[in-house]
Amino acid sequence: MVSDEHGGGGRRPRRRKPANDEPAAVWKEKELVADEQVDAGVVILRTTGCSHFHAGGCSMCGYNAESSADISAEDLGRQFERAVSKLGDVAVLKVYTSGSFLDRSEVPSTVAGSILDHCAGTSTRLLFESRPEYVTDESMAAVVERHGNVEVAMGLESANDRVLKYSVNKGFTFSDYERATKAIAGAGARIRTYLLLKPPFLTEAEAMEDAIASARKVDHLSDTISINPVNVQKGTLVERLWKGWAYRPPWLWSVLHVLREISSLDARIVCDPTGGGRERGAHNCGECDGASLEAISRFSMSQDRADLDVPACGCRDLWEKVTSLEPYVTGGGCDLQRFSRPRP
Repeated sequence: MVSDEHGGGGRRPRRRKPANDEPAAVWKEKELVADEQVDAGVVILRTTGCSHFHAGGCSMCGYNAESSADISAEDLGRQFERAVSKLGDVAVLKVYTSGSFLDRSEVPSTVAGSILDHCAGTSTRLLFESRPEYVTDESMAAVVERHGNVEVAMGLESANDRVLKYSVNKGFTFSDYERATKAIAGAGARIRTYLLLKPPFLTEAEAMEDAIASARKVDHLSDTISINPVNVQKGTLVERLWKGWAYRPPWLWSVLHVLREISSLDARIVCDPTGGGRERGAHNCGECDGASLEAISRFSMSQDRADLDVPACGCRDLWEKVTSLEPYVTGGGCDLQRFSRPRP
């Protein structure tokens, strides 16, 4: 059947539903460890889903789309085996789920143990994500007992409790995150903190201010801080706002500004904008997006503030005007150049 995309006028073929024992995605990328670029493997497991999603979910997160209620522990084990067979030898293994690696209703202890044992047997650093409610002295002790080279990533998003509650619907507070960092550090594991750039209901200027303030507040608690510009994911509140012209993803100029402002912190700063340069991700005018994304990538590896310099572009003036005028404009945050076009 020929799809509309190629001018055939027919219906698009349905995407094949993956088998329960197939991981959602597997790929390799570069990671900086002790000032050296090494190979990192990324594995996204398809689980039964994030517990917080089932209780309402975060305003910007659509990752639960890959989950399925009928995935068993045996399915997860086979997903992991398939993934590592494709990756080969890597120095860092990043294992992601829809929610929390430490949530035993999502990742059963047998599966978690197998993953930890695999990494211990290959001397591979394991990075996984968890919400703070699953991070305890007991859960971390159980992890490091099987494998000591661990990094725990937590999606704090903002150090401002009002932003967490009203913009993100995160379901926990900054004090919950703080308590979890103590459990992680006490177990001798590393801490990676995710901060969101431009959650809904903040102007561009407010979003930059919040990301900068949050990074400074968590610097002493984090080995790595990851700045994550919002990308518009399907089925989320953010997508509903975006389709109604009530939300625009952050400008890449905003990303660059935030990274410059926090580049002198003690924690390593990284950023890899999902969907960068596209309408649903952080973007500028289209002409300077590539150079901006390359600068962000260079800085994430080098930590050199000079790498954030990009050639001048006329759209920077528009960004500055939008940033200064947005608080006075109803529906602020929309891309004024595209306001006359309907969303796709």
